[in-house]
Amino acid sequence: MKTQTQRFLFLIAFFSFFLSYAQVKITGKVTFRNKGISEINITLKDTYDGATTDTNGNFSFETSEKGNHTLIFTHSKYNDVEKPIVIENQEISVNVELKEQINEIDAVVISAGSIEASDKKRATALLTPIDVYTTAGADGQITSALTYLPGVQKVGESEGLFIRGGTGTESKIFMDGSLINNYFSSSVPGIAGRDRFNTSLFKGNVFSSGGYSALYGQALSGALMLESVDLPDQSSYDFGISSIFANAGFQKLSDDKTHSYGATLGYSNLNLMQKVFDFNTDFIDAPQGLNADANFRIKTKSGGFFKYYGKYDTNSMGVKTESLEADNEYSIIKLKGKNTYHNLSFKQKFGKYLLNAGTSYSFNRTDLNFSTESNDIESDKTRLLTDGNYINFKAVLERKINRISAVRGGFEVNNTDEKLTFEEINKHYKDLISAAFVETDLGFSNNLSAKIGVRAENSSYLGKSNIAPRLALAYRFAKDWTTSFAYGLFYQNPESKYINGPANLDFQKSQHYIFQVQRATDGRSLRFEAFYKKYDQLIKVSNLGFNDNQTQPIQRADNNNGFGYAKGLELFWRDKKTFDNIDYWISYSYLDSKRDFMNYPVSLQPNFASAHTLSAVAKRFIPEWKLGVNLSYSYAKGRPYYDFATKDVNGQIINYTRNEGRLKDYSALNLSFNYLPNLGKKDAKAFTIFVLSISNVLGTKNVYGYNFSQDGSRSSGVVPPINTFVFVGAFISFGVDKTQDAINNNL
Repeated sequence: MKTQTQRFLFLIAFFSFFLSYAQVKITGKVTFRNKGISEINITLKDTYDGATTDTNGNFSFETSEKGNHTLIFTHSKYNDVEKPIVIENQEISVNVELKEQINEIDAVVISAGSIEASDKKRATALLTPIDVYTTAGADGQITSALTYLPGVQKVGESEGLFIRGGTGTESKIFMDGSLINNYFSSSVPGIAGRDRFNTSLFKGNVFSSGGYSALYGQALSGALMLESVDLPDQSSYDFGISSIFANAGFQKLSDDKTHSYGATLGYSNLNLMQKVFDFNTDFIDAPQGLNADANFRIKTKSGGFFKYYGKYDTNSMGVKTESLEADNEYSIIKLKGKNTYHNLSFKQKFGKYLLNAGTSYSFNRTDLNFSTESNDIESDKTRLLTDGNYINFKAVLERKINRISAVRGGFEVNNTDEKLTFEEINKHYKDLISAAFVETDLGFSNNLSAKIGVRAENSSYLGKSNIAPRLALAYRFAKDWTTSFAYGLFYQNPESKYINGPANLDFQKSQHYIFQVQRATDGRSLRFEAFYKKYDQLIKVSNLGFNDNQTQPIQRADNNNGFGYAKGLELFWRDKKTFDNIDYWISYSYLDSKRDFMNYPVSLQPNFASAHTLSAVAKRFIPEWKLGVNLSYSYAKGRPYYDFATKDVNGQIINYTRNEGRLKDYSALNLSFNYLPNLGKKDAKAFTIFVLSISNVLGTKNVYGYNFSQDGSRSSGVVPPINTFVFVGAFISFGVDKTQDAINNNL
């Protein structure tokens, strides 16, 4: 027995010695840019043998394998490397230089001049649809919510996004890539038109305050790109009731979740609120409107996706103001507006290529009737009737080069057909703007990327073409810190309403230079941006006179001799992390801008440009009370105002400034409450939210500008229709519970 045990132990020792003798040691070093890197996994393919590098990049392991084999080096941040080796009896040394793996998650994103809010990049999203609805003072409008971001001016007397010294018409809005020619409702002078489109229609947006992509054009200052929702999660029915409107709608999702359709109907009327509150504006006909829309979405078997959205709306109002002319007591303006819009888009992947195509059509009618009143007798009636038909088509083909690099190109056509009738003027304006563009995204590494593009356009009315290069660079210089630079040329046709006679006109032109530094961490975002814009070939207009009741000036574009500049600094800070259930942001803009354009006699600070703008937004959700409390505050340094007139000097008509001054500083504190009674209910199939919103809580009497009489001796202030407005509403959805989504989106 003892002898057998000794033999068994001897055999174990012998085989152990043999195996240890047969083991071969494999060593080496793994580097990236000549520096050793740790935590790289090294394995011998099809075996369990391997090791992990230390802090200096060194590794070592032993194997009993023989013959031809492959070493594999892997890490999530670097490209995999395979090295063939031959294992015999001697030690093997293998050194490897890795290359950084470029991917969409780690790669730096170009963000100079743009702010993105979409499902694709929620980590960097700044304004989602929920953000819009819960920003006090925004009234649920996307464009109003954007005024709480840097770069957008507080202009209350006219619709549009006034971006970095640009007019409201110098920014354009797109839906699923197609231009929306009439995003705002028709209105009367001195009262801004509202957003025509419901915020809930869109799942995200990219707002560019300059330096935007070559895929878009005809905007001197900036662009807002809206992306509509896809298939709903489930079928639902929605109802809304408030002190100024009522609406109802539905969304029906197919059982196989491949298609959906829906529609909404709404009616609004300000008559009740006019009886309750003291309005600054005398509405002889309270603003009212009717709107309806329909949509369908289809996912094809081959992976394509169709989206259609169509809407129809009408609005009307009548305004009575004290006349500035001695011959009349009152001036009266009555409006009837009508608009229809259709948008069809298609997306399909063909192998390595992605096709995005879309078309839109809109018809817009604005019927303005002017008159005067003396001793209760209405006279001097005139009518301004404008009909516009607009067609847009766009196609973009994109091919991925690697995970973050791509090249795309396409073309776009935008056809305008407008008819205008005003006293002795009967105008028929037609223009076809055709464009071609190409753009590439270049990812050199996870820390360096570029976007290079060029856009070419031709206008049939102007009979001229342009070429606009665009360039943007982004570099991550430290953890969470990136810097971006953008440059571009941008062109835009003169506004058609000023084309009232023959003139040798050209494209208006601007150059953008933007530098940005950004720090983005989980729940916090800090942005600093500096910009410079140079304007050339801006249109100059002359006054042809006034209509019979002296209320509507007639202006004609004469030439492109205008010019200007805008430069400034902007700061944005958003924090969702520091305080529990509190989301807040602060934005500040400094703007230095001057222009000689329109009927300006010399280069002046534009009357829509404020030197200093400050906004603060805070949102607090209280779970135990099921309540959201939202505050916002806006401040803007007083803008200049001017009264321009013409005079005859040695037989020559020239413009001069007859009256000028500076408005009082603008300020407004807004408050809103959102109550969610469904919170806490399990398996709820309904969602309800009650809203109470108070705009300009302190009742500050803001002034947007002044109107002057023909001789300049009398003036009246342009003020908001009401100083403090209270909105009360309830919104109910059946079939889907959106409560948790609202909470998760910082309600």
